[in-house]
Amino acid sequence: MLSHRIIPCLDVHGGRVVKGVNFVDLRDAGDPVDVARAYDEAGADELVFLDITASHEKRGIMHDVVRRVAEQCFMPFTVGGGIRTIDDVTELVQAGAEKVSINTAAVVSPEIVQQTARRFGRCATVVNIDPKRVPADDYKQRTGRAGTPSERRGPDGQPMVFEVHTHGGRTPTGLDPIAWAKRVVELGAGEIVLTSMDADGVKTGYDVELTKLVGDAVDVPVVASGGCGSPAHMIDVLKQTRADAVLAASIFHYGEYTIAETKQQLAAAGLPVRV
Repeated sequence: MLSHRIIPCLDVHGGRVVKGVNFVDLRDAGDPVDVARAYDEAGADELVFLDITASHEKRGIMHDVVRRVAEQCFMPFTVGGGIRTIDDVTELVQAGAEKVSINTAAVVSPEIVQQTARRFGRCATVVNIDPKRVPADDYKQRTGRAGTPSERRGPDGQPMVFEVHTHGGRTPTGLDPIAWAKRVVELGAGEIVLTSMDADGVKTGYDVELTKLVGDAVDVPVVASGGCGSPAHMIDVLKQTRADAVLAASIFHYGEYTIAETKQQLAAAGLPVRV
C-alpha cells in the first residue's frame, strides 16, 4: 500500500504566506521562503504553493518567489494561481515547480489541462477544485439545470448541491464537482486537490462527504483540503474516503502540530506514512 502524503499548503498573498477562513479574513503566517525551508527540514512529503489572488487580480504568479522557494525545497513542489496559458505553465516548471495546479484556467479554457498533460505528463498536471454547498433551488434557478450528481439534503432538510467556484472562491461556475472531476481526468489531470470552501479554515474537520463523492468518482489521487484542525481529522478523512493525501495549513503554520507528531499519530492509527 502506498504511503499517505502529508502536504503543507502555502497560500501566498502579496508575497507573504497567509491563512484565512472560508477564503477570507487573511492573516499573516510568514515569508514563503522561510516557511518552505522549515517544512522541508521537518520532513513534509510535498509542498503546495498557491498564489490565491493572482486569478482574481488578473495577473501572473510571482515567479521570483516560486524560484526562491524551489531553491529551498528538495521535496515535490506544486504551484498554482494566475495560470492562463500553457506558456504560464512552462514558465512555472522552468522556475522549479514539479507539478502545476490549475483551477480557474481549467474552467475557462479546459484545453489547458490537456496541453499541460501532453507537454509535461499527467503526473505534473494537477487540477484544484473548490466546491461550496449552495441551495439546490437557487442553483437550479441560476443555471437552469434540474439537478446534479452531488445533490443532497442539508442538516435542515433543504436540498443542497455542491458547486465549483473559481477566482479564489469568488465566482460560481454552475459546475458539479463530481462531473467536473471526471471531465478533468479525461482531459489528462493526474491528481485532484479538492478544497471544501465550507470547511476552509474552520478547523472542524475535512468535508468527508464531498471527498468521498469525488474520490469514488475518479481513478487518480485525490488530495483532501480544507478544514483540518488536528491529525484526528486527517485520520477520519483518510479512513472514510479514497483520499490519497491530506493538505493542511494553519495547524502547521502556527505550530499547533509538527509534521513528525502528525505522522506518528497517523501511523498509530494504522495508516501507512513515510516516517
